[in-house]
Amino acid sequence: MNIDKNAVGFIDDAQLLADEAKYSSFGDTVHYVDPPKIFRHGEGSYMFDTAGTPFLDLQMWYSAVNFGYGNKRLNDALKKQIDVLPQVASQYLHQTRIELAKTIALDAKKKFGLDGRVHFNVGGAQAIEDSLKLVRNASNGKSLMFAFEGGYHGRTLGASSITSSYRYRRRFGHFGERAMFLPFPYPFRRPKGMTAEEYSDSCVRQFERLFETEYNGVWDPKTGQCEYAAFYVEPIQGTGGYVLPPMNFFKGLKKVLDKYGILMVSDEIQMGFWRTGKLWSIENFGVTPDIVVFGKALTNGLNPLSGLWAREELINPTVFPPGSTHSTFNSNPLGTSLGLEVIKMGYELDYETTVPKKGAHFLEGLRELQKKHKEIGDVDGLGLALRAEICTEDGFTPNKALLDKMVDIGLAGDLEHNGKKIGLVLDVGGWYKNVITFAPSLDITHEEIDLAMSLLDQLLTKAKKG
Repeated sequence: MNIDKNAVGFIDDAQLLADEAKYSSFGDTVHYVDPPKIFRHGEGSYMFDTAGTPFLDLQMWYSAVNFGYGNKRLNDALKKQIDVLPQVASQYLHQTRIELAKTIALDAKKKFGLDGRVHFNVGGAQAIEDSLKLVRNASNGKSLMFAFEGGYHGRTLGASSITSSYRYRRRFGHFGERAMFLPFPYPFRRPKGMTAEEYSDSCVRQFERLFETEYNGVWDPKTGQCEYAAFYVEPIQGTGGYVLPPMNFFKGLKKVLDKYGILMVSDEIQMGFWRTGKLWSIENFGVTPDIVVFGKALTNGLNPLSGLWAREELINPTVFPPGSTHSTFNSNPLGTSLGLEVIKMGYELDYETTVPKKGAHFLEGLRELQKKHKEIGDVDGLGLALRAEICTEDGFTPNKALLDKMVDIGLAGDLEHNGKKIGLVLDVGGWYKNVITFAPSLDITHEEIDLAMSLLDQLLTKAKKG
């Protein structure tokens, strides 16, 4: 694609980077490469830099652009809403706000068998904050939560308290209400001599042991009360490396939670909207959450909108009255019109069928690459949420340095396809920052998946040569 460098207002990359270095806070972003990459255009599964070089994007803005860059149907929905009702204060009502809430609530009723309501905000972390208020309110003010090692729920103060990485809290005071972090079953790095399912069961038993006696720390058997209000879960860990637990894990965990009256909050911010082949990733595991938090792909990255669904007992107006939380831009009409169109489109295009098929093709390609490159220690995935763990030649020891080289080479745009230059956009995750977390467009073609495998092969080969 040709980028018009003579267009009015065009500023070249060098000047933009100089201005960024002088005028922008570095605290609101993370630059994974030096210098940071500047992109000018996006279309489908590709982004284009100033030179017009295409970059196949296999992370799609951290799974926010599930339906591809420049998706015509969604772009048209946005343009239509701009001409009808682009803005309205959130104290007033408008049609798509009500329609979207109803659509999500009826979908949950069909799947979970529960009445519930939908509550909106503008970003994933903000929706997590709202859910914390909801949980505290429902538990008479209990402010302690369970969460997982390797879990990530955002970087606001409340979300940081339930995110396991200390580095997000380190400079911001003492977090007296920090969550208790429990082991998440990580099949590739499980203890020797255990099957994945046995490891999963052991993690559940380790959690349940906290309730054996009052001296195990969280349970008062005399009153039948737990000190902790809820367990925040990512059904598949996102920033933690797209770790997929054994399929029996959440059923075992939910039995313990139900036994002791602890709420389950499913964080679907990264895995929602058909990333795993289901609207909500928790659906794959056969359990019913009490609260579902969502964001990102709800609007395909075109407008900030997030929210949560909660069962009626937790969120009805008597127990959670008007003003319990509020944001000026929540339920904004541009966002709700897009969200409504996303859900309609997802069911009409049957992502529940197409995503697992594409995911199987992608996973098969990764397994073929694994045979060729000993440094790929593990591949796994569900739908189009996939992982490749980059290791040393032993196939197990984490190799962050090699993956860093791969990311740099991919963003240099010097790979080749049909005699032309092409780049590759990857995302890095994992407990050891050695995992490629794949979140391609749900509309990625089989041909583009094959291209991705070819480019990954080139990338690994170049990176290993140094």
